[in-house]
Amino acid sequence: MDKNQATNLPDIQKTEDTRNIYIDKVGVRGVKFPIQVLDRADERQHTIGNFTLTVDLPSHFKGTHMSRFLEVLNETGKVISVAALPKMLQHLKEKLKAEKAYVQVRFPFFMEKKAPVTGKSGMMEFECGFDAVINGDYTIDMFVRVPVATLCPCSKEISQYGAHNQRGWVTVKLHANDHVWLEEIIEMIESSASCALFPVLKRPDEKWVTETAYENPRFVEDMVREVALKFDGDDRIRRYQIEVENEESIHAHNAYAFLERAKD
Repeated sequence: MDKNQATNLPDIQKTEDTRNIYIDKVGVRGVKFPIQVLDRADERQHTIGNFTLTVDLPSHFKGTHMSRFLEVLNETGKVISVAALPKMLQHLKEKLKAEKAYVQVRFPFFMEKKAPVTGKSGMMEFECGFDAVINGDYTIDMFVRVPVATLCPCSKEISQYGAHNQRGWVTVKLHANDHVWLEEIIEMIESSASCALFPVLKRPDEKWVTETAYENPRFVEDMVREVALKFDGDDRIRRYQIEVENEESIHAHNAYAFLERAKD
């Protein structure tokens, strides 16, 4: 196909739609791309972002141009940083002639953690991310998902020989008015649990973890409240959502709690 034929191809997405229905978000999801994120220990960490890129679609347009989202992503740079998100959003707005643009990215983030007694070191993975939007103003929210150990207060109270414990998942989304390290959020969450998880544990460490969890029982209700207290005590954090789910070890269901607050 020569260049003249290519430019004369019909543009169906640009044709008029008569149903008069505005679409809030339309775009692409599941796009993998290399990114860098700030790392408290090593300044920057290279990882892989899983992107969702969307814009709003006026009621009179039939569709959006999906290829343009990938063009913007590639034009932003070979490795994308959080600092590049405002420019990317503005570029999405202009290229797709939209009023609003959204970028959601999730990525594996690694922290070195040492075992509590032996000091054996290993790398711990956390799911982190950012949700950014431009709609007149630019806003960005942090996303962090942390695995923790929780021990049931009821089981401890009623049992002679121990208490059931399980892995819990704490998922938070927050907006800050100043820089907050991902590591800080992870540490706030871990310190609210019965005990943190560790990548490497020898027998003395396992003893410490088991006994620490036993001395700090937590329902899911306790977890959301403890994390909320940490966030309330940090003036940089202005609003937040906290979700806790325990993968119950003696029940056929999970326990769940959710809390949302705004300080403004």
